[in-house]
Amino acid sequence: MRQYELMLVLKPQLDEEAIDAVLARVEEILTKQDGQVTNINKWGKRRLAYEISDLTEGFYVVVNFTSTPAAAAELERVLKIADEPLRFLLIRENEE
Repeated sequence: MRQYELMLVLKPQLDEEAIDAVLARVEEILTKQDGQVTNINKWGKRRLAYEISDLTEGFYVVVNFTSTPAAAAELERVLKIADEPLRFLLIRENEE
């Protein structure tokens, strides 16, 4: 199992229920493949560094989790086709 960090920038017009639904879907994908979410940190609405699809704000969420590389690849695949994220970045944390 490897440790990963996922930074999500979601559309700012999403309500709290929609954001929780996205995070529940992320957690479901990981737990189906023996992964485990260790921390979810909602940063809230923040100004973007540049406009994305005519939007100047986004809802930021950081998710830390442990999983297999296959589960991380499946999560990335699902996020690419989902409508809610504006951008996301999935990185593997250093194992020191």
